[in-house]
Amino acid sequence: MEAVHKIAVMEGENMSFPNAFVLLGFSDHPWLEMPLFGVVLVSYILTLMGNSSIILLTLLDPRLQTPMYFFLDNLSVLDLCVTTTIVPQLLVNLWGTKKVIVYWSCFTQAYLIHWTGCTECTLLAAMAFDRYVAICRPLQYSVIMHPQMCVQLAVAAWSSGLANTLLQATLTLQLHRCGHHTIDHFFCEVPVLIKLACEDTTANDLSLSMGAIPFALVAPFLVLVSYAFIARAVLKLSSAEGRRKAFSTCSSHMVVVTMYYGPATYLYLQPPAKSTQAKFMSFIYCIIPPLLNPLIYTLRNKDVKRALKRILQFHEGIKS
Repeated sequence: MEAVHKIAVMEGENMSFPNAFVLLGFSDHPWLEMPLFGVVLVSYILTLMGNSSIILLTLLDPRLQTPMYFFLDNLSVLDLCVTTTIVPQLLVNLWGTKKVIVYWSCFTQAYLIHWTGCTECTLLAAMAFDRYVAICRPLQYSVIMHPQMCVQLAVAAWSSGLANTLLQATLTLQLHRCGHHTIDHFFCEVPVLIKLACEDTTANDLSLSMGAIPFALVAPFLVLVSYAFIARAVLKLSSAEGRRKAFSTCSSHMVVVTMYYGPATYLYLQPPAKSTQAKFMSFIYCIIPPLLNPLIYTLRNKDVKRALKRILQFHEGIKS
């Protein structure tokens, strides 16, 4: 650990704005680093393959160019962004002894993670609204969820996340760190960088809390409301087959929502002192959902299976 600190000090001439930060990561459990490296590397490859395949399938098959798959494409892009933002640096830190990240890479990582996190909260709410219209307003679905509406919802999700990120990360960027360059985490994020400041951060903490309200409270609330209406509509269906189909339509999204909001809620309710537990929960939160999302949607989705089968058959036909 002393060698790691010396590297950061040597590379950081201006101690208020060092050229590099030290990412402690899992260095307090060195025996775990190599096994984690293998797990992360395999997960990274599968995540890239799975999410890229969903995007490719929806582009190639016109039958999948519907509102549901449009939002699923956006979710896959977000998962790819999160993965490529966090995992390469994590792999470097797990593999070697030099656990540093250069200053601007750290803040770029913080910007991108905050942006994608906020955007995904809003996007999951938009996907829940799409399912609500499909189940509760089936005759009006094509009128309400027209292409322009879908684009507007996606733009709102991405732009609201970007606006909040520009505010929070820019305020964090302006803080003085007075030589504090050791980050007790495996990636850079806004709350962790705020803790490095040697000045009053009340305004930053308040801004972060207020900015989180639309994404951490309003968006999950809208998801719950949407699924409350969906549940009521499904229970009113007289046909058991109709209830099964309606549930099948929404089940994948419900699993993804639970997998995303569940760990996030648990993570942010933990006491600050439990840093090791928080790091492992963050690890699960950042690595597992992007890996499992494509599997959840493809394994339970007959349309995606058919599209994949058609493309494979077409490819085999060309080869023969």
